[in-house]
Amino acid sequence: MSIQIGPIKTRNRVFLAPLSGVTDEPFRAVAHAHGAGLVVSEMVASEELVRARPDMVRRARGADRLKPFVIQLAGREARWMTEGAKVAQDLGADIIDINMGCPARQVTGGLSGSALMRDLDHALTLIDATIQAARVPVTLKMRLGWDASSMNAPELARRAEDAGVQMITVHGRTRCQFYGGKADWHAIRAVKEAISIPLIANGDGTSVADARAMLAQSLADGVMIGRGAYGRPWWPGVIASQLDAGSGIDEPSIHNEMRIVADHHRHMLEVYGPELGNKTARKHLGWTISRLQERKYLSAESAALWRQRILTSRDNGYVVNAIIQLYDSLETLEAEAA
Repeated sequence: MSIQIGPIKTRNRVFLAPLSGVTDEPFRAVAHAHGAGLVVSEMVASEELVRARPDMVRRARGADRLKPFVIQLAGREARWMTEGAKVAQDLGADIIDINMGCPARQVTGGLSGSALMRDLDHALTLIDATIQAARVPVTLKMRLGWDASSMNAPELARRAEDAGVQMITVHGRTRCQFYGGKADWHAIRAVKEAISIPLIANGDGTSVADARAMLAQSLADGVMIGRGAYGRPWWPGVIASQLDAGSGIDEPSIHNEMRIVADHHRHMLEVYGPELGNKTARKHLGWTISRLQERKYLSAESAALWRQRILTSRDNGYVVNAIIQLYDSLETLEAEAA
């Protein structure tokens, strides 16, 4: 099953969520190559993008690798959302997503992200400004509301649809919950009842069982996987295939997983350079080791030893060889178990 976003049809209904500091171009490239229905850039501050701040321009790259190419914009002033939308399109954006869901204090303190859910009239001026400047579909990501006393996602979604937004994503928490507790997938249903455009449910989805529960409880058209993809950017594609056979990929073998992880590491070095790439790769490789431990491929002691080897070296050649040795050892264990 696919999702229609204006003239764009996604290949399935399991998307990769935008995650600041995580879903950079290399991460999205892996997710896209391995079956995610849609991948969304890290949050890009509209004013800083217009001013060509290097880190924001880097966040907005990837049009040559990713189709459809989605850039998520954040801002608090209509003029910067207008100009940011123009720059995003010049960079190749096929879809522009507006962030009204980020709970981070440095974002909400600047009256961006989920802080906009406290003033829907102002939020609509930003949506209008983006849509008027855009020649491509505009989508919107939000939370249930600012806090438990202001669960206004249905109203914002309805008004956004009336303004021309063509898809809504809702994270099933309020801003004041941050990432605590459990996402309320059933509460997202009120948004579905308020709109006729596609709705995507987000929050705490890590498995196909979660995806099915999210869809059943929210009545959403699709799901968005965020932290569940840490250490395994191919995971949205795996869930997609399990949800709708043939729409994504089968879970990679240990050997193929090694190739994916090594290619991801190489791409990070290409994008960031050897020194920054080495540092950037550490959190991703650390999450990958944790995933192997979760799946009982590694004991706690073995995982700690591999973290020491892989995450502390500044020698990228050594890191690559250690990744290969790690997965070779797992293949050997699999063969002995068989």
